[in-house]
Amino acid sequence: MDQIIVIVLFIIGLLLIIKGGDYFVDSAVWFAEALNVPKFIIGATIVSFATTLPELLVSLFASLSGKNVMAAGNAIGSVSANLGLIMGISLICIPSIIKRREFAFKGILMAATCFLLWLFSKSGNIGAVESIVLIGCFIAFMAENTISAKKNMDNAEKSEINKKDLGKNILFFIIGIAGIVFGSDLLVDNGSEIARMFGISEEIISVTIIAIGTSLPELVTTLTAISKKQSSLSVGNVIGANIIDLALILPLCSLVSGGTAVIERQSYAVDIPVCFGIILIAVVPTLIFGRLYRKQGALMLLAYTAYITYVCVTL
Repeated sequence: MDQIIVIVLFIIGLLLIIKGGDYFVDSAVWFAEALNVPKFIIGATIVSFATTLPELLVSLFASLSGKNVMAAGNAIGSVSANLGLIMGISLICIPSIIKRREFAFKGILMAATCFLLWLFSKSGNIGAVESIVLIGCFIAFMAENTISAKKNMDNAEKSEINKKDLGKNILFFIIGIAGIVFGSDLLVDNGSEIARMFGISEEIISVTIIAIGTSLPELVTTLTAISKKQSSLSVGNVIGANIIDLALILPLCSLVSGGTAVIERQSYAVDIPVCFGIILIAVVPTLIFGRLYRKQGALMLLAYTAYITYVCVTL
């Protein structure tokens, strides 16, 4: 009976994250569009913050509970899932033309942050100094987005905001946050129990089930964007979410757990290099040709599938 309860609570946590993320994203997008901010920047900032809240909260809860391996695995695994699974599916469905000036800085910063994380992980932990450097990458990301958004807002016509729509979206915003917070708590607690129940290591759970589970808001956003033919929103969301995962989540986990986030040898030797490889597949051809190709998405999805297969077989 206890096992059934654990599984049910785990599923409830996932459902709360999905629905909470859905409400949060919808309201966040409404607020951003009311300010006339371009869709790519909307995706890279407000939407990515919304959809990354599960990874952030799950990793923070895990760190506060002493589960540092799960915290690191979740953040790194989420980046690979975002690119290999979610962006891969998006590109297979809808290849996209990207403006280099919008994509270049964010793409290069994402790759550089992942490489820095790999260098810092060699010692087996992320300390306070390394955390500050990574947070500096996040600050640079936010500064560039703020400048770009301001330029576009200055050039756009101001639109009048309907008070009824404002109240509705504020309510959805609050409901979305509540769903994400409670869902994340249920997810990390019961994810650990499921790992122990079936004799599976917490690292496998963190880089697979929980990483994919906490990436579901990005997947929902991507599928919605595909249905509405808004690929730039989806790409911006994934890129922004990954930078937040790499440059904010792990450093914060390090700081809340006493200035050190433990990085397993598996993460240094396999997880982060695979993540960096998928990032290069996403970024390099796009910088050269100014577009994202269907073959590119297929290759990213293939690389992610091979990685998940390897992790499940070897760990």
